[in-house]
Amino acid sequence: MKLKIITFSLLLANGAVLANTSNESIEQITVTATATESPLLSVASNLAVINAEELGFIEHEHINQAFSRVAGGWISRGNGQEHLTAIRSPVLTGAGGCGAFVIAQDGISVRAPGFCNANQLFDVNSEQAARIEVLRGPSSTLFGTNAVHGVINIITPNPIDQATNSIGIGIGPHDYLNNHISVTRLMDDHAIMFFGNTSQDGGYKNDSGYEQQKATAIHQYRTHKLDVKSVIAVTNLNQETAGLVAGFEAYKDHSLRQVNPNPEAFRDSKSVRAYSKVDIQVDQNTNYSITPYVRWTDMAFLQHYLPWKPLEENDQLGLGLKTNMVKKFGDAQWHLGADIDLTAGDLTETQAADFSPTTPTGVHYNYTVDAKILALYSQLNWAWSSKGSLSAGVRLEQTKYNYKNHLSDGDICNVNVTKCRFTRPKDQNVTFAEPAYQLSSQYLLGDKHSIYSTYSIGYRAPQATELFRLQAGQQIADLEPEQISSFEIGLRGQYSDIYYDITAFTMQKDNFIFQDTNRQNISDGKTSHNGFELSLNYQLPYRLYLNANGTLANHKYNSTLNLSHNDIKGNEIDTAPQHMGSVQLGWNSDQGSRVELEWIHLGNYFLNPENTSEYEGHNLLNLRMNTDIHRNLTFSARILNLTNQNYAERADFSFNQYSYFIGEPRSLFFSLKYTF
Repeated sequence: MKLKIITFSLLLANGAVLANTSNESIEQITVTATATESPLLSVASNLAVINAEELGFIEHEHINQAFSRVAGGWISRGNGQEHLTAIRSPVLTGAGGCGAFVIAQDGISVRAPGFCNANQLFDVNSEQAARIEVLRGPSSTLFGTNAVHGVINIITPNPIDQATNSIGIGIGPHDYLNNHISVTRLMDDHAIMFFGNTSQDGGYKNDSGYEQQKATAIHQYRTHKLDVKSVIAVTNLNQETAGLVAGFEAYKDHSLRQVNPNPEAFRDSKSVRAYSKVDIQVDQNTNYSITPYVRWTDMAFLQHYLPWKPLEENDQLGLGLKTNMVKKFGDAQWHLGADIDLTAGDLTETQAADFSPTTPTGVHYNYTVDAKILALYSQLNWAWSSKGSLSAGVRLEQTKYNYKNHLSDGDICNVNVTKCRFTRPKDQNVTFAEPAYQLSSQYLLGDKHSIYSTYSIGYRAPQATELFRLQAGQQIADLEPEQISSFEIGLRGQYSDIYYDITAFTMQKDNFIFQDTNRQNISDGKTSHNGFELSLNYQLPYRLYLNANGTLANHKYNSTLNLSHNDIKGNEIDTAPQHMGSVQLGWNSDQGSRVELEWIHLGNYFLNPENTSEYEGHNLLNLRMNTDIHRNLTFSARILNLTNQNYAERADFSFNQYSYFIGEPRSLFFSLKYTF
């Protein structure tokens, strides 16, 4: 039986869960799927968790190195800290590339809904998180707009429970240097924690590299009936960006591996978030949670992926309030909550150099959008027996945009120029109101196995840039919110020394927003997303372990979209591998040392809607180890791309040419960590 399970996981594109022992996995506590702390075995939906121990062992320079251990997910690495996200989806770009996911810290969206950025995971300190929780599929009942394909929730430590004091340093190729610190002080009912890290990388590519700083301060106060956790998080990124390298299979040409066709490209980003979560236990049956928050971001970057290379500058200032009441009635538990989010966002786009009469120099856009989101939600959980439970939830949400153009309205080109690329809409107000639903069930099959199923409806309101950064004479983007319906069924549990989680899902998305061949933003697309996911932990004899995660999925266009001059109905969606996953084989010593060999598999995928261009996929090996070399002093080493494969982090086909973010060759990193 054990051999069959392992073989099945490898066939499923090499499974992997999170490198915990099986006992730790089944007892894992989560908050993302349920809004309150719950054991993973009792959760009636899929969920992947990467805990602090794993994050400390991985020591990722880029978030995609940690995310490779999540079934159904792929963080596609760009240059520096840039990335694109896929969760039960293709890799999505543009406003849809971030609007389809909720990226959160402690349940609070990192950027304001409607103002997301595809690279916004660099706004959070994932390196020193207590854990990363990934919820796959629509979750709009709890998280609202943008929770279409999934949620990535970065959970910060509770200093009262997770007091740590450590300092560390890491080095690597191309002048890579990382420093990190964590300090906690306990004082009766109070605790204060500060942790942060800095990193710099000279860049493998010519004229590339980055400097990044992240810092988090937490104060926690806890009594018998009151828990107040206050967090301030600050990040800063200054990056010299290397662009995509053009040419068919350019990643196989060693003379092109360090080429940077865009030495002028850069990205500067700053963010600040502050919030306090107040949990009040009124009595044994009633709890309240109130979380006021404020967020600010400021970013400037050169859009090097466009031939005319415009500069975008955007900033957001917002505040909000999340509330939740939990009331118990016998075997039932009722959640009732209200959310409000108010944000003012500005965007300016400027082109410095001449390109063509239809793409003139000067300021293309300069506008402000004031956004207001109001939501009410309710969820009822009923334990109908000692082994089974049902859950039903509903959310009603309204999004209002107040758009003001600070320049002239209409096309920006000279009056004698036809087919002008850029259009500035008139001032306007736009409102969207959408419901979300969720029905879930869970049943225990003995003490250590459970079956679960979920039917849910998710949605996202159009992003501000989809509505107001228009082209080709479009004055009004008459867009509908994207909607997705999803059904999944899964089985998780522990058999002897094996922890497993198997899920099958099917999703249908309507009102898919895209830019058609006339450069108009429209929302009449339909797509489908179907597949299987597997996560596995296997504790082998002699302190060996095997972890695996795998995905088999198919993502298709389900309607005749004006996304191409050809009919693409039934085609696979571009940048959507059918199979991907990873396997980790490791060993833990009695003294705490650890060695792990990791295999990462990414299947082939099409690069265009016509399915005429393709990337062949790749397989990579990574080797990691750590050991205590003295009391409280730990040495770590890791070799990435152990066999020095030629591969592309991401492949693209646009403007009638192949282009690639070329993967880095074999790289060796060392680090020291002192705990006190």
